[in-house]
Amino acid sequence: MSDLDSTITALADPVRRQVVELLAKRSMRSGELAEAVGATPSALSKHLRVLRQRGVVEEFHPEFDARVRIYTLRSAPMIELRTWLEAAERGWSEQLSSFAEFVEGEDA
Repeated sequence: MSDLDSTITALADPVRRQVVELLAKRSMRSGELAEAVGATPSALSKHLRVLRQRGVVEEFHPEFDARVRIYTLRSAPMIELRTWLEAAERGWSEQLSSFAEFVEGEDA
């Protein structure tokens, strides 16, 4: 599975997308994320595992307490996804422009 496929797979779930939206604003503890998305800690743990395994987020433990897990969004998968979306959008725009030119040429 390519990195892009992994990112898309990870973002297929609405709860995981909500986690990504929250982490785009700031790093958060797993408990904060669970509360923010309205999930139980065990349910959110499964979502966070998928996001970690797919490389979308990373986890770290602060020095003051190794039991605390803080999650942060990794930028590389989002950059790759944005690049792919921009290329697809350019292709769609070019097709629409070509179609518009064709239709306008038919009317002339």
